[in-house]
Amino acid sequence: MRILGLDFGMKTIGAAISDPFGWTAQGLEIIRRSEENNLKKSIERLKAICREYDVEQIVLGYPKNMNNTLGERVEKTEAFKKRIEKELKLPVILWDERLSTVAAERGLLEADVSRAKRKQVIDKMAAVFILQGYLDLRAKEKTQ
Repeated sequence: MRILGLDFGMKTIGAAISDPFGWTAQGLEIIRRSEENNLKKSIERLKAICREYDVEQIVLGYPKNMNNTLGERVEKTEAFKKRIEKELKLPVILWDERLSTVAAERGLLEADVSRAKRKQVIDKMAAVFILQGYLDLRAKEKTQ
């Protein structure tokens, strides 16, 4: 069973995929959009990814504010969730993504990745952190 992790942003969607056992998350790609509200091409790309990897579930980063309140990005993320559930016909789990981009940035800095290269991969790495957090919790719940 493969799980797709997504970091939904204003101009990009970072994507990560689990291994077939659901143990680890690997960065997949960044889906770029020219218009924030035009998701047609992005949805088509997600459909192709889901077919290619036989995805059974999606984990979508949920951008709560640091004080646990819900802002404008949450509304857009919830609308995106509804749309991909409808069009991809897969269950979508919202996952608290606070600090995922910070963690991704820190990891890339520790790996001595240049600023220009970090900018190119940060959304994909954030998707990895979102998905790996979910996979780790699932694994922990299975052992309890």
